Amino acid sequence: MAGRLRGDDLIWKWATASVIGTSHLRSGDRLQDAYSVSLIGDDHIFAVVSDGAGSAQFGAYGAWLICRFLTTRFRERLRGQSELPSDDELADWVDELRDQIADIANRRGSTRRQFAATLAAILVSPVEVLTLHVGDSAIVGRRDAEWDVLCWPENGEYASSTYFVTDDPAPRLNLARQHRKHDAFAIFSDGVGDLALSHLEQVAHPRFFEPMMRPVDAAIDEGRLIELSAKLANYLAGPSVCERTDDDKTLILISGD
Repeated sequence: MAGRLRGDDLIWKWATASVIGTSHLRSGDRLQDAYSVSLIGDDHIFAVVSDGAGSAQFGAYGAWLICRFLTTRFRERLRGQSELPSDDELADWVDELRDQIADIANRRGSTRRQFAATLAAILVSPVEVLTLHVGDSAIVGRRDAEWDVLCWPENGEYASSTYFVTDDPAPRLNLARQHRKHDAFAIFSDGVGDLALSHLEQVAHPRFFEPMMRPVDAAIDEGRLIELSAKLANYLAGPSVCERTDDDKTLILISGD
């Protein structure tokens, strides 16, 4: 079965949604977020969320490039082998990604800054969890019914600012590894952050994640849960959420059982 981890007999399943914020609808802008979830072989699952800067002309394109590039690199790297890339290798990938964005920017008569986007990515292997993080998106994991924040949103020097993969002279890249002890994960852009996180206490809200994850846990199917993903999108685009945040909202919910 495609999502089954051979060692632990785990089946991965996930729901995803990415909806445009009401502020972008009013201004006529497009959705700035991008995401990807990919099973790599039978042993690994990779997920990434990127939020394009609203102030950047090609922020949405930058977010898409980040998701496509990293998904491709992880697929190529892990094809036929289980050893995860080293921190130096990951840093080289980010440098390669930045060079690729710079080349595209030059061809468009623009600058890399105009493709500014954040990064939150997770790779789960049978024994290890690897995270890559730049900016104000976040990643949380469930362990023994508790929700741990694996990557906390990082803001810049000024209000409503953050860090981007395209920052000069180098991005504020955070890499972390830990033994796999979580059975579920959520990756989300900053539009979901105010709903899902307590910024005062710097913890995840279990009252947000528990009801969200319950139908994913209970699903019989594996892989992407299409019906639940549609319901998740309807919820994120609904008035109860949009009254609290007018930003784009992307949320990936991953469960292993």
